[in-house]
Amino acid sequence: MSEEAVEGDTKSPKKKGTGLVVKAGIALTLLAIGGGAAYGLQLAGVFPGASHDQVEEDTNPKLVLKGEEDPYAFSSGEAGEKAIPDVPGEGGSKYRTSYFTFSDDFTSNLKDTTGLIQVSLAVATHRDGRVLMWLKKHELAVRSAVVVVLADTPEEEVLTPKGKERLQERLTKAINDVLIEAEGFGGIDAVYFRSLLVQ
Repeated sequence: MSEEAVEGDTKSPKKKGTGLVVKAGIALTLLAIGGGAAYGLQLAGVFPGASHDQVEEDTNPKLVLKGEEDPYAFSSGEAGEKAIPDVPGEGGSKYRTSYFTFSDDFTSNLKDTTGLIQVSLAVATHRDGRVLMWLKKHELAVRSAVVVVLADTPEEEVLTPKGKERLQERLTKAINDVLIEAEGFGGIDAVYFRSLLVQ
């Protein structure tokens, strides 16, 4: 009996030691897999707190407060912008508004009619001067998009104030779509009619 007890005692510590090694190996493997998954999710942006090296800086045009210096401001006469001093008012938006005036009118047929529309347009942005630079740079594509919107406008729409407002919204979207496609960012807040003639 004593031999069996001794023999049984010697096997028991070996089994316990082997079991602990296997369990520790499994635990380390699971920990490594979990850590790798967490790191991958952090890089993908799922978890907040990515390091400064991994966070991309926002390089889009910034909103410009009234009275604030615009590092991308046009000099006098560039891109159709007139040199007007920025004197902040007390009311309205807290952001400065910059305007771009298209030098030539837009002329197009109206939808499902022989009528013509001729408009002179200006646009406004509260963003820095890069938006105006992009308008000048991509004016040909913008002009094309505006003509397409005008050609898809029914005559009865441009004869009412509400219809004109809807046309302004569609023109704003079309211009922003061109800028987004070309530069990755729109930035136009509104389109204004300088003149509008329907024949």
